[in-house]
Amino acid sequence: MRTFSAKEGWPAVRAGWADRLPEADLAALDEAVAFAARHHGGQTRPAGEPYLEHLLEATRVLVEAIGSTDVDVLRAAVLHDVVEDTDGTLDEVRARFGDRVATLVGWVTKPEGGARADYLARLRDAPDDALLVKLADRLSNVQRLDTHPRPAKRGAYYEETVRTILPLAARHPWFRDWFETWRTEFRGLADER
Repeated sequence: MRTFSAKEGWPAVRAGWADRLPEADLAALDEAVAFAARHHGGQTRPAGEPYLEHLLEATRVLVEAIGSTDVDVLRAAVLHDVVEDTDGTLDEVRARFGDRVATLVGWVTKPEGGARADYLARLRDAPDDALLVKLADRLSNVQRLDTHPRPAKRGAYYEETVRTILPLAARHPWFRDWFETWRTEFRGLADER
């Protein structure tokens, strides 16, 4: 099962994409990464890694696994948690990055006070580009789920992914195959509930 990492940081990831993306798109990504880094600040993931690594991992999935070169989709991947997990707003994203990026970020942002199950169900109607961002986000979240410090969270997140994300991944062959392999390799997590 292929995994994605971004421990080396944005400059190294950016250098690796110089032959895949035009300089203007890389510069547009520079701006999105700086915006996300400023908003996420010192946030870390449950296993302690800097939050920005997750955002870059999701973006790497899109570029390196499925070959996406759509800069708006890539910027949305970098920004996908700004509204949900920081004080950043969708209006701020729209003003800085445009309507399309804001719309994609909006699709993958759980509404404040909204039920998680409703949010995940709504994704069935998401436009394809928004779904790609969500699938890349979830892949980054679950690729090392066995390292999450809380066993109950591992089990619940495994079950939620199998129940709600695998059906969404069926629309995209690369994601479908990756998540099927993941489900098999991580099936022991289902017992950790």
